[in-house]
Amino acid sequence: MASIKPSVPKGTRDFSPAVMVKRNYIFDTIKSVFRKFGYQEIQTPSMENLDTLTGKYGDEGDKLIFKILNSGDYLSKVKPEKLTTDNSQGLIKDISEKALRYDLTVPFARYVVMHQNDISFPFKRFQIQPVWRADRPQKGRYREFYQCDADVVGSESLLNEAEFVLIYDEALSKLGLKDFTIKINNRKILSGIAEIIGKPELIVDMTVAIDKLDKIGLDGVVKELIERGFTEADIEKLKPVILLEGSNEEKLASLKNVLAASETGLKGIEEIEVIFSYLRSLSFGEGRGEAKLELDITLARGLNYYTGAIFEVKTNEVAMGSIGGGGRYDDLTGMFGLKGLTGAGISFGADRIYDVLEELKLFPESTEETTKVLISNFDAEAELYALPILQQLRNSGIAAELYPSSAKLKKQMSYADNKKIPFVILIGSDEIQSGKLTLKDMRSGEQDKLSVEEIVEKVKA
Repeated sequence: MASIKPSVPKGTRDFSPAVMVKRNYIFDTIKSVFRKFGYQEIQTPSMENLDTLTGKYGDEGDKLIFKILNSGDYLSKVKPEKLTTDNSQGLIKDISEKALRYDLTVPFARYVVMHQNDISFPFKRFQIQPVWRADRPQKGRYREFYQCDADVVGSESLLNEAEFVLIYDEALSKLGLKDFTIKINNRKILSGIAEIIGKPELIVDMTVAIDKLDKIGLDGVVKELIERGFTEADIEKLKPVILLEGSNEEKLASLKNVLAASETGLKGIEEIEVIFSYLRSLSFGEGRGEAKLELDITLARGLNYYTGAIFEVKTNEVAMGSIGGGGRYDDLTGMFGLKGLTGAGISFGADRIYDVLEELKLFPESTEETTKVLISNFDAEAELYALPILQQLRNSGIAAELYPSSAKLKKQMSYADNKKIPFVILIGSDEIQSGKLTLKDMRSGEQDKLSVEEIVEKVKA
């Protein structure tokens, strides 16, 4: 039989031990903050019923769902005439009943509806699991990747939104980021702006154009707005919004004037003000974290999805897209028949955060260590002598291993180097006789003769 060249499917990756330690450092840091704010972890299956996922992401999203063929003879129930048509889409329902999950939000909505009688509302959950999309792989875009979400359903309180700001601030500061911006907007403000111009149907065109102000300047934005169906009179009304400057408070004051005639717009401003007042009471910005909070009315992510506050997080230390985002949505569970349950959620872009920490060299050295102490192995006598010591180190909570066979010292030392093991215990005949072991610090090269108890103390310190 011909040998097969090993490979992984396009758009997927292996993660080495060195990478996994760093990824877990990110996930563990974020999880600890989620838990601190009362969020509890759930997991849902990698696969869902296809009809659970279909129709929730729009036509383009549906095409990117990875379908799973029915097991056994999957064509047995298909009518022969269907097999002769060119339209394979019509076959999908007959040959596939399950699919890999596309995101964590729809499975979460299904979970809430299925378990509504066992859940205490408001329900605060976080979930860190892989999702799959049949997208064209390219740099930074994978077919299998992890999402890292926290959502609360069953609470209209804007305290949730204020706490999302604190969660981002604390988690990213804990990961070592020193300069990042949490941008906030409200869908109702955008609706209000489109409303006062009298073109609510052009809300998306308007925000896409305004969003390019940094890149193409005011003249470029005006030109694009005219191409998208806005008049000179519309643009005069829009200019104070496009050129909104000053502190968050000054921006809100300007918006109140511009949106005086829009009830929806004023409601959006009021919601932002409530979030800001919660944050003042929660001492946001008083030296605990590194985040800057910025009201950015060009922020328009997920317009067909979000109904209230919208968030996006950007690092200012590295050229990188957003490293987090989210917002308030209404009726998450309506798609499964449970109406009127409002929710809000955020996510962390773990892969992008990984790249940022790597570029800024922010991973602590300890994430590169797996084993703390390696015990050398020179011969059968030394091996036998080392076994109780190995157990004593592990009982003391120290990650330790014994080199598994007698080998030249050089080979054992390079094993410790490659695994970034900081300490090596050398056991020869002198050590066995005296009971004092040689502890070599691999970083400084220093060697000490110590008892096992002294070694435990030094390694732990």
